Amino acid sequence: MLTKRKVQNVVKETARHATDTGSPEVQVGLLTKKINELALHLKKNPKDMHSRRGLLGMVADRRTHLKYLERKDKRAYAALLKKLDLKK
Repeated sequence: MLTKRKVQNVVKETARHATDTGSPEVQVGLLTKKINELALHLKKNPKDMHSRRGLLGMVADRRTHLKYLERKDKRAYAALLKKLDLKK
């Protein structure tokens, strides 16, 4: 679970401008953070199928946001992949 401080840090790192909270970059950043934390949880609890299903939904949602961003702004897409250390 992400704390307010973690969310604020992710928003600050990926935002386009000072009041940005809903751009694709921010949404992908938050989903990536949630995915990483849930992946750690699933390593400790391999039989937790409910969390696994939620993880797969988050991965699909992140992929959708990334496809949108790639279509709309290739530079922002490339910068975000590099910033979040994601591979295409």
